[in-house]
Amino acid sequence: MLSPKSAETVRATLPAVSASLSEITTLFYEKLFAAHPELLRHLFNRGNQANGSQRQALAGAVAAFAGHLTEHPDSRPDTMLTRIAHKHASLGVRADQYPIVREHLFAAIAEVLGEAVTDEVVRAWDEVYWLMAHALIAIERRLSTEAGVTEEGVWRPYRVAARVRETDEVATFLLRPADGVPVPPARPGQYVSVQVQLPDGARQMRQYSLTGQPDGGLQISVKRVAAGGRTGAPSDDPAGEVSSYLHAHVHGGETLHVSPPFGDVVLDDGDGPLLLASAGIGCTPMVGMLAHLAATGSRRRIIAAHADRSPATHPFRTNLRRLTDKLTDAKTELWYEEGVRCEDGVRYEGRVRYEEAVGHGEEGAGAETGGSVDPVTVRTGRMDLTQIVVPAGTTAYLCGPVPFMKAARAQLLASGVPASNIHYEVFGPNLGL
Repeated sequence: MLSPKSAETVRATLPAVSASLSEITTLFYEKLFAAHPELLRHLFNRGNQANGSQRQALAGAVAAFAGHLTEHPDSRPDTMLTRIAHKHASLGVRADQYPIVREHLFAAIAEVLGEAVTDEVVRAWDEVYWLMAHALIAIERRLSTEAGVTEEGVWRPYRVAARVRETDEVATFLLRPADGVPVPPARPGQYVSVQVQLPDGARQMRQYSLTGQPDGGLQISVKRVAAGGRTGAPSDDPAGEVSSYLHAHVHGGETLHVSPPFGDVVLDDGDGPLLLASAGIGCTPMVGMLAHLAATGSRRRIIAAHADRSPATHPFRTNLRRLTDKLTDAKTELWYEEGVRCEDGVRYEGRVRYEEAVGHGEEGAGAETGGSVDPVTVRTGRMDLTQIVVPAGTTAYLCGPVPFMKAARAQLLASGVPASNIHYEVFGPNLGL
């Protein structure tokens, strides 16, 4: 691992590098994209580049890895590396791209820090970089081999067999292989990358959780991201390029290029209690997990908790009730910021009949459960997991906007859930988690 001499140098220079990481990474991307504009058009998320969040993510990863090595020079942060490697493998990141990143990153470091970047400093940080790069390359190669990726690349053509409207903002796409090769296996909670060619010719990719695995196909659900629509993002945050394209142009019959399933946040194989907590479109991996649990007849104790603006904006709310009804020991906890109104016009908070909370008819629970009036907990406001009883030994899975997951994780820790039992999926830069 990191040599003693390099560890000493990195430890001494880490404060200066960390203090300048924002400036370094901004300059790094400028240099990288000036020399290789194809990487911005065909690999990096242009939206995250525009709002600056990708720069923050890179800074956090560099600082976290270097900090770990200085404190634990004989080990490496495998959890962080595995998370990054799954993302890279699903996007088709290649080993020959790491030297390109190194060239422009070190040029940016030298320009920002000036005379402080001595030959000794360069050698030490070069050791850090290649330790991280070689570890990622090895993990990515293994993951790609296990996923059946060939020399032709990570992408396979899939035909859009159907499109289903979930809400005004969310659509589900059923994908079937266009090449006749069987769908690769997936674990509950995993995602695929989808590549589309935009009107300006750029090939942009985004990652979407699998919300189901219908016979012979894959199912993803996509929220259309409006300008300024990302929680916690700047007000001038651009609209989602890929989600907007899929909603506007993909209705059925089209061909999309899709990666094999990847992702390290997957449902465990144990029999202990589960908490699946989500907000907004973060419900997608949870629906995939619940579908698997229902299909396998799981007898685990399960709490499905979800937060949304209102019942109208809650994707899969009908499926949520249908799936939990199939399980022997599952309950649903809902939070709606705008509250709910029952038939008598009174706003309720607490346990109410599900039909009263979310409505009747084709969109309501009655149509799915034969008129069941079993109560679920429906609350007004933002999710607060300290309001529910979390069984001892619970394994928790979180997905949603980063501020939501920070709050949910803190609430679970306060309720006595060990940090090692709390798992979370982040799509986009991991800011602070």
